[in-house]
Amino acid sequence: MLRSSLLFLFAISTLAQAQLNPAITSWVINPGGETGYNGIPSNVLEVVYSADFVYVGCTGIPGYSIGPWSNNPNDAGDQDWEFKITLDPVQNTGAPVNTPLGHIGVWTNGVTIFNPRDAMSYQMQNIWHQNAFYFEGAGFDACLGHPNQQMEYHTHINPTCLYDDADSLQHSPIIGFAFDGFPVYGAYGYANTDGTGGIVRMRSSYQERAITDRTTLPDGTVLNANQYGPAIGGQYPMGAYVEDHEFIQGSGDLDEHNGRFCVTPEYPNGIYAYFVTIDADLEPVYPYVLGPAYYGTVLPGNTGPGSGHNSIDEAGTVYDPFTDVEERTAALDLRAYPNP
Repeated sequence: MLRSSLLFLFAISTLAQAQLNPAITSWVINPGGETGYNGIPSNVLEVVYSADFVYVGCTGIPGYSIGPWSNNPNDAGDQDWEFKITLDPVQNTGAPVNTPLGHIGVWTNGVTIFNPRDAMSYQMQNIWHQNAFYFEGAGFDACLGHPNQQMEYHTHINPTCLYDDADSLQHSPIIGFAFDGFPVYGAYGYANTDGTGGIVRMRSSYQERAITDRTTLPDGTVLNANQYGPAIGGQYPMGAYVEDHEFIQGSGDLDEHNGRFCVTPEYPNGIYAYFVTIDADLEPVYPYVLGPAYYGTVLPGNTGPGSGHNSIDEAGTVYDPFTDVEERTAALDLRAYPNP
């Protein structure tokens, strides 16, 4: 009879935790005292949630080893982030919000996500934007990240050390959240958006353009001669610039934001979700994480220069994955009776 009661309590407590939003429960939380690069506290240090938001406190340093960074004079440091993420993300039905330079989301271990671009363009005309994977990839570490001049360690592409990106037999876990609040999954999902059809690798719908010179943009804009990009080949092969790619509806599994609305293990009723994109050899595929624009609306405070240091200005609850089950179970005022 005691065993039956304990099983009942476990089932209810598990249900209680399951009712928490995955944006609260998906983080890699430091259990206390663990450090990473240069002795800096690693992973996520604290998660605080309210009815509407989750606040993620982290240093930007992961729990796995990072560095060295070839031909990169920058170093990684403690960023003292406090990211604020909505628990009720919604589609943006207005003007598209482009993903800016700098962080556009955060991985579940507190490392930041950048878009495909570095800060440079051909002849600095802000037209042909350099693909960071091509121009900076040689300086990425084994985990495919690197620091910038602000000592912010980040990745532009699939964070290979965060999850098993070779496991094509299971749906990938949530590995991050974009700053519009929608989850970012690894490379594998259900074949069909309703959760059926087995597991497949998610395919980007961006393709390299069928062009022989860089005289037009993906939207068809014909450029003036002084705006042309470099000749294709040699030092500047196709793919070296983000404008070398175009979105072709239906050519892959994902939309122009590099996501789709679908059933996932954490969202059995469906959610809009981004997926990182890689090929069969685990090589990154453009646009890598998010497309050029967010799917949802973006809160202020997380993007732009000096961002990522939000204040917790409302009452909240600290999420503790090590004790939260017991605390929430007690709050339910359960009464368990022996089975006859």
